[in-house]
Order: sequence, then structure tokens, then C-alpha cells
Amino acid sequence: MIIIGIDPGSRKTGYGIIEKDGNRNLYINSGTINLQENLSLADRLVILDEQLNEILEKFKPDCSSIEAIFFSKNAKSALILGHARGVALLKLAVHQIPVFEYTPLEVKQSLVGAGRASKDQVQHMVRVLLNQKQIMMGEDEADALANAITHAHFIPHLKHHDRLS
Repeated sequence: MIIIGIDPGSRKTGYGIIEKDGNRNLYINSGTINLQENLSLADRLVILDEQLNEILEKFKPDCSSIEAIFFSKNAKSALILGHARGVALLKLAVHQIPVFEYTPLEVKQSLVGAGRASKDQVQHMVRVLLNQKQIMMGEDEADALANAITHAHFIPHLKHHDRLS
């Protein structure tokens, strides 16, 4: 089963693709979609849509995982993040890819065993769990892979109602 994890953002959106093969999770691809800050939000969202479409067409994931909505102290930042998340959800729906969501707490507990794990601890565990110890990855890319790995861990326990779409 091919799983894509997405960490949406209005300036950087991370993606990570793994294959769940029995009890093993195999690294396939990952990266960051960098959206130019000098462009309008609408233009950045168009670029995000186009690049996500290319990734989904190339890797043809069976399902997806995205971070659950969290509350922010800055309403404007949360709203802008919501736009990027909406583009990702729409693109996944257009490709008929089921979407599952996990809170940051669930992701950290799934990978590190502690809900208050640091970003560095999550990045380290992503590398270890995917046997990619030498690869350098950005925070957004690691978060996307962490979401994909979390979904792989939860698959045996899922019920239909856990699905976002």
C-alpha cells in the first residue's frame, strides 16, 4: 500500500511517500513544495495545486495522511494555513484518495512514544524507521513522512468512521 503524508503550509508544503509492506515501511520519495513568498496567496495556492497534482499522478498513492486542524493563537496564520490544507484536501479528493488525519500528539506518540517530543526527535525517528539515516530532510518533509508512518501504524486499527473523506 502506497501512503502519502502531507504537511500543508502557505510557504512550504512537505510531502512524504512510503510503502507499507506487511510490518515494514519503505521510503519511496519525499520533498518540499516551496511557494515563493513574493507571490499572492492565490498564486501560491495554484502552484501548490499543480505540484500536488504532479506528485499524485506520478506516485499514485492508495491513501493519504494529513495533520489534523489545530488551533493557533494567530487567527490570520491559521486561516492562511487552512487555505493550503483545503487545496491539499481538494486535490486528494479529485484523485479519489482516501484522507486520514492525525493530531500532532498522535504523530509524536506513534513515532517517538511521547506526545511532547521535539521536532529533532521526530526527524531522527523518521530517518531510523525508514532506514534513511544519511538523508538530510527539512522539517516539513519530515513532518509529512511522520504523518505517513503514523497512518501505516494505525491501519490495522482503523474503522470506516476514522476517514476524513
